[in-house]
Amino acid sequence: MKTHLALLRGINVSGHNMMKMEALKTMLENIGFQNVRTYLQSGNVFIDSEEEASKVGFMIKQEIFKVFGHEVPVVMITKENLESCFANNPFLKEKDIDTKRLYVAFVSTNLKKENINDLKISQFKPDEASIDENRIFIKYAVGAGKTRFDQKYIEKKLNVIATIRNWNTVTNLLKIYSE
Repeated sequence: MKTHLALLRGINVSGHNMMKMEALKTMLENIGFQNVRTYLQSGNVFIDSEEEASKVGFMIKQEIFKVFGHEVPVVMITKENLESCFANNPFLKEKDIDTKRLYVAFVSTNLKKENINDLKISQFKPDEASIDENRIFIKYAVGAGKTRFDQKYIEKKLNVIATIRNWNTVTNLLKIYSE
C-alpha cells in the first residue's frame, strides 16, 4: 500500500462545489481506498492504495463527478514533493520572512525554469514567484485575496491544472504525510 495525497481544486470555496469532507471520505472508502483522511474543508485528501498516483487521481475525479456532480481537477502530490517544497522554496531563505505571505501552486506537470517568463510576473509586482518542477513558489506582497496572480491566471498562461495552498497548509500536509 502506498499513501497518496490528492489536492482537489476549487471545492468549498465561496459556496461553489460544496461537499462535506465526511461524505467525500465515505465515497472514497466505498470505491476501495483505505485509510482515507482529509485535512481542512478545501480538499486535501490522504488515501492508501495499491494503484499508481495518476490512476488514483482519475478515480477520485470520476467518482466526485458521479456522486456530487462537480467537475473537480485533482493534482496528486508525493511526500517527496512536499519535502522538496521546504528544500527549494527560495523565499524561506529571506531574513524575517512572513510565512503568511507564502503560497505554493501545485501544477499538473513539470515546468521549466523558463516558464516563469510565460507568467509575466513583473506585471504583478511586488508579488514574486519562482518555478521548481511542478511547483510555483509565490510570495504575495499584500495577500492572496488581493492579487490577480492566482490559480486561474497560472492555468491560463501555462495551460496546466493548478491548485494553490498557503504555507501553513503545506507544512501541516507534510506533518500528516509523516505520521
